[in-house]
Amino acid sequence: MLSAACGLDACSTSPAKSDAQRATDAASTAQVEAALDSDPRIYARHIDIKVDRGVVHLGGYVWSDDEFLFAKNDAAAVPGVTTVVNQMELMRGGTSGTSR
Repeated sequence: MLSAACGLDACSTSPAKSDAQRATDAASTAQVEAALDSDPRIYARHIDIKVDRGVVHLGGYVWSDDEFLFAKNDAAAVPGVTTVVNQMELMRGGTSGTSR
């Protein structure tokens, strides 16, 4: 029983990233940020971006259901992105805008 628990614990931690992987993730983060900032359909100021080995995690919040979809599609279109995990929240009752 103990060996099974230890085996599961070992699988839950990722190996350390190499310098090349960190550089690739940083470049992907910048590209996703640029894609979101350049899309006039969304207000990207409140969207947080984290990339880990090609998996983009979008956090923060957006003002509409459409912005969920636009942000996810914009991130997915960036070369090297394998998956987009949407962890954004929908902010109701706010004012949407396009100024950055």
